[in-house]
Amino acid sequence: MDDLQSTDNMPPDDDADPAARHPGSQPGENAALPEPPGPGAVSTGRSDGDDVPFGADAGPAGSDTAPDTGQTAPGGWAAPDGGSASGGQATPGRQAPPGRRATPDGNAAPGGQAMPSGNVAPGAPATPARAGTGWALVLLGVVILVVVALATPWRVMPPGTPTVPPDPARDFSAGEIARAAAFDAATSVPGYLSLGLTVLFAGLLVLTPFGAKVLGGLRGPWWVRVVLGVTVLTAIVEAVRWPLGVWFEVVLRDYGLSTQDWAGWTGDRLKGLAVGVVLQSIMVLVVVALARKVRRWWIPAAVGAFALTLLASFVYPVVFEPLFNDFRPMPQGALRVNLMTLAERAHVPVGDVLIADASRRTNALNAYVSGFGATRRIVVYDTLLRAPQSEVELVVAHELGHAKYGDVLVGTLMGGLGAAFGVILLFLLLGVVRRRTGIVSAADPRAVGVIMGLLSLATVIVGPAQNLISRHIEARADLHALNLTKDPGTFLSMQKRLAITNISDLSPDPVEYALYASHPSGPERIAMAREWAALNGQPQP
Repeated sequence: MDDLQSTDNMPPDDDADPAARHPGSQPGENAALPEPPGPGAVSTGRSDGDDVPFGADAGPAGSDTAPDTGQTAPGGWAAPDGGSASGGQATPGRQAPPGRRATPDGNAAPGGQAMPSGNVAPGAPATPARAGTGWALVLLGVVILVVVALATPWRVMPPGTPTVPPDPARDFSAGEIARAAAFDAATSVPGYLSLGLTVLFAGLLVLTPFGAKVLGGLRGPWWVRVVLGVTVLTAIVEAVRWPLGVWFEVVLRDYGLSTQDWAGWTGDRLKGLAVGVVLQSIMVLVVVALARKVRRWWIPAAVGAFALTLLASFVYPVVFEPLFNDFRPMPQGALRVNLMTLAERAHVPVGDVLIADASRRTNALNAYVSGFGATRRIVVYDTLLRAPQSEVELVVAHELGHAKYGDVLVGTLMGGLGAAFGVILLFLLLGVVRRRTGIVSAADPRAVGVIMGLLSLATVIVGPAQNLISRHIEARADLHALNLTKDPGTFLSMQKRLAITNISDLSPDPVEYALYASHPSGPERIAMAREWAALNGQPQP
């Protein structure tokens, strides 16, 4: 969420952190492996590590024997490369006794049944089980569409509200508009290159045997090879993308947005990569373990993906936020009292008000609400404290709107349903691409690359839809801030400060708006404040 960013468990917002506008440009971002979005947050397809709060314009399968996977070739023989020997002839490897077929670890399965993998041999007719999987995918897709349709505030302002068109020239000088355009141009090149590398690397993993060949030499138990596989592929893509990250960081420094030295920047990026490796390893380990034990592994895996998403939303503020920022309680004083009073007026229970040491890495402004229930706290960037107190209160009022409407909980629910949908789709797609990618099934540790590639492509594909939903949710939080403070003039001043300080894109083109903008643009938010003033009989600011 933007300058008023969201969330019960959301990190800071997009506009608050200009680096979030382009994938691959932010510390800790993983190219071919989508970086897990902050729990409860709607992923934008960018891995910036920060979901900018209020005011941001735009911005997370196994075998025990290697290299022999022991998969069954036609005629009951295992091919050491994980494929099948043509014509039923044996290739060097293990032979299953008569009447029994080999499992992925090279052992014979009882009763002549192959180890459950959930995949169908190429050319085989669709089985009732796979047809049932298809219907489950359709049903869950319908459920997701219904939840999105009902939970998204598609129309924020009441009917009959006077329309005020966004006009950057009305509120920003020619120099400010030119600076924003120049910054956008400077960051677009590394951003689009990073996005292109993400899609290219994911395509290699999904459409070629590249991943299987890279991971084929790994040794150890299947679960060790899975973790090593995630780590190796992450390292490869990050090595390619690292220069782009450096490029982007140089641009941020040139424009006075980054305050980090290279040691701090590198440390944050490596921590982000480590978090991504841990979370992706857990996800892939679950898939591979289930595929080795259960024929229809997509059923428990889908349930597990939903549960893991919910768990991550609760764990994130306790485990991951402290990795990137230090927090201290806001001292007693007028600002703290006013923020707690705002929370009471909004009927949002808050346990504490914290200050994050964001100034050690950026000059961008931001605030957000983190945690659930008794652990919910207001978090304010120390950089935001440079703004007038009334503007700080308005930023927090936006964030309290996310908490009041349960945006994090609803977002977590949507994310959980989406994760379950993705698991089912993964089950079906693995049957389509497994031969092309040189893997046998989801139980093959070399399937790590395919799984990661499909996850990465899915993140890019659904990004525009997630951003569309997010922009409407952010607009509702803006309306909540206006209703709570009844101060459109300060709202306008705050949006101008956020846009100028964070160098927000004042006139995003349609492509960038769809790909990166999780919040309305600054001029759109200012226009909304004027609409609110007209609706409520106040002079337009």
